[in-house]
Amino acid sequence: MEKQAAQARIQELRGILTENSRRYYVDNAPTMSDYEFDILMHELEDLEAEWPEFRTADSPTQRVGSDLQKGFVQRPHRYPMLSLANTYSISEVEEFAARAEKTLENGFSYCCELKFDGTAICLTYRNGTLYRALTRGDGIKGDDVTENARCIANIPQRLHGDYPPDFEIRGEVLMPYSAFDALNEERAANEEPPFANPRNAASGSLKLLDSAEVARRGLMCTLYHIPAQSGLDFESHDEALKAAASWGLPVSGERRLVHDIGGIREYIDHWDVNRKFLPFATDGIVIKINEMAAQRTLGYTAKVPRWAVAYKFKAEQALTPILSIDYQVGRTGAITPVANLEPVQLSGTVVKRATLVNAGQMEALDIHEGDWVYVEKGGEIIPKITAVEPSRRKPGARRPEFPVACPDCGTPLVREEDEAKWFCPNSDGCPMQIKGELLHFMSRRAMNVLAGEATVDQLFDLGLARTPADLYDLSLQELLTLDGWKEKSARRFRASLDASRDVPFERVLFALGIRFVGETTARAIARHFGSMDALAFATREQLLEVPDVGEVIADSVTKYFSDERHLVEIRRLRSHGLQFSVEREDESLSEALAGKTIVISGTFSISRDDMKALISRHGGKNSGSVSGKTTFLLAGENPGPEKLRKCSELGVPVLDEKAFMALLPPDTLKSVPFDEEPTLF
Repeated sequence: MEKQAAQARIQELRGILTENSRRYYVDNAPTMSDYEFDILMHELEDLEAEWPEFRTADSPTQRVGSDLQKGFVQRPHRYPMLSLANTYSISEVEEFAARAEKTLENGFSYCCELKFDGTAICLTYRNGTLYRALTRGDGIKGDDVTENARCIANIPQRLHGDYPPDFEIRGEVLMPYSAFDALNEERAANEEPPFANPRNAASGSLKLLDSAEVARRGLMCTLYHIPAQSGLDFESHDEALKAAASWGLPVSGERRLVHDIGGIREYIDHWDVNRKFLPFATDGIVIKINEMAAQRTLGYTAKVPRWAVAYKFKAEQALTPILSIDYQVGRTGAITPVANLEPVQLSGTVVKRATLVNAGQMEALDIHEGDWVYVEKGGEIIPKITAVEPSRRKPGARRPEFPVACPDCGTPLVREEDEAKWFCPNSDGCPMQIKGELLHFMSRRAMNVLAGEATVDQLFDLGLARTPADLYDLSLQELLTLDGWKEKSARRFRASLDASRDVPFERVLFALGIRFVGETTARAIARHFGSMDALAFATREQLLEVPDVGEVIADSVTKYFSDERHLVEIRRLRSHGLQFSVEREDESLSEALAGKTIVISGTFSISRDDMKALISRHGGKNSGSVSGKTTFLLAGENPGPEKLRKCSELGVPVLDEKAFMALLPPDTLKSVPFDEEPTLF
């Protein structure tokens, strides 16, 4: 792959993974299976390894997905909550075991456990009483859900036995199948959308603001990890869990100690069959090095422990016939074929439709009309056709003809050289693309306007909105013509439009929906040019000066601003008072850190994002990994051990927050009180 194509694909993957991570962790409404997400993540990891100049600190490969949510107090984790490396291949489990055996000189064992399909939680007990419960959050800080955790029946409020005075233990909050079915029946009776699977239901229930409602959702908890950094005197992981059980904590009893890959295989084979009889969802097996000393030897990467790996079960599969094929038009004009299936039960839900991805995938599968196909869902949202059963094909069955014109507006389709999908180029005239752009503009991470797909359909069908600027022209009387809308709904909608005028420029730029310009790219472009006017007149060469902007993105931006229709739309949005320039507070404060490349790790007196912004505003450059080019590591509380080790190897200085603040102008220090003199680690 050429450099330009690699950069464009990296940007595309980051956008897809970030968006689906939000849908998974925050919205509890994923639109991508775990398997598809993991495959794309591995592709991004491989590309960033091949093209390290495009790796950035905010890449999904460098951070844990975040479930942080408004309405909850956010508190720092005592020790970072990392994710696990995962695989669907037993050969990669064998490689994990081989690496451990090669590195560890003394004898060790493996602790095999079920991988529970719920939402992560961290419990802290002080003097035998539940003190605090935090979600995983972004791995550095989590949402405080203590009151809700008190409502989960099997989480003890008081411990018994010889428990330590202060410790934390981590695990998973689950919704058993019985509670999941009852909840969905209740939601159906109330004409509310059902939860797609128990994992989403558990996560959504734990984040309810009404603790009484949490109590009636039937959640349960299972615990599986006491952090080694806790300082408790356990020689092994299994010993720690046995102690936790003796204190009255709900620890899974299905773990097994084994001593070689053969034992790991037996455990995996057993539960691949018997998990179907469990009362709650599991999606794999976790294999951990049991001995604490061995865990410390293996250590951590920035994102995962090296002493553990998760093996994920292959997705559940069903065989069913294709009834017909639809061709859907997305926001960017991409045409996606979707098969309508004879309904079939799969992973606890009835599947009626499944994506065929693109024309190339249809050819690779050799799809014919009326074919019987294998469908996988794996407990997630979007079912996918993985193979055809040729023995059930009817004689004379024909291959479906992929459309040559847009099924929505009739415009001839196009496909660029490096693209797998066909596109409708009529971006400003195709109804489905127009609706998609309106939905994107109003989405929570863009302008955050209170409206959904049904509202957009009505606004379009009634001729009330074709572009985002039309939304700001809507009168109260026009909104009251929408089906089911009363004055309260109309006023809420208009109030959210008014609030959108305060959305910062970088999100306005993202909301415009320029192809290849995701959130991160929009932020970089907005801060580089400072205003919409400067950006609109920017040359291709000037755009290429922006970090992470390559030729594909630069061409897309210049093409957008060369279209007179877009310039008219921007002038209309400006007239409605949207933010078209960077706020003064984002401007440079000094050049105190000019020429310095800084890596940050740990938690600080301000958020990590604010700390990065502070570095940028004083002329410094943020980097996500320690290298020979790093000026220093800025370490807060609980910095990553891998980064510290790398600094030690390369001789890179490590500064704490006080030492860092001492580098900045005196006015900066006034807002950050310190009782001690600045120090170096």
